[in-house]
Amino acid sequence: MKSDLSENEKIVVEFLKMVQERQSSNELEKFYHSEIEQIEYPNAIVKNTVNRNLQDLKDGADRGKMILSKEEYEIKNLYSFENVVILEATWKGTLSVSIGNISVGEKMVAHFAQFFEFKDGKIYRQRNYDCFDPFN
Repeated sequence: MKSDLSENEKIVVEFLKMVQERQSSNELEKFYHSEIEQIEYPNAIVKNTVNRNLQDLKDGADRGKMILSKEEYEIKNLYSFENVVILEATWKGTLSVSIGNISVGEKMVAHFAQFFEFKDGKIYRQRNYDCFDPFN
């Protein structure tokens, strides 16, 4: 990862660290604008495009904590243009429940491209393009 991060890139890095270590879904409020709109495009987990607001994201984080015992992000690249940060990362989630051919304690892996738009120093729009390694 490059050493001269923009302010918005630093926020994205802090956001990922919080996701890995979070104790409560309320921690999302530090990073997400109250008018956040997150779009997740179809992938192996989400069959149709989903639009989420802050409450949806908090609910999803709570559900995720029941499925995952740990999450890890490895940042491959960060790019910025005006108020947008583009993240390329590998995500690994250690499972608390079996999913497909991945047993409890094993890792589910995905390769993410995420676009973060900022407003008032917070993430205002987020688009996720998630590619999961096979698990069926």
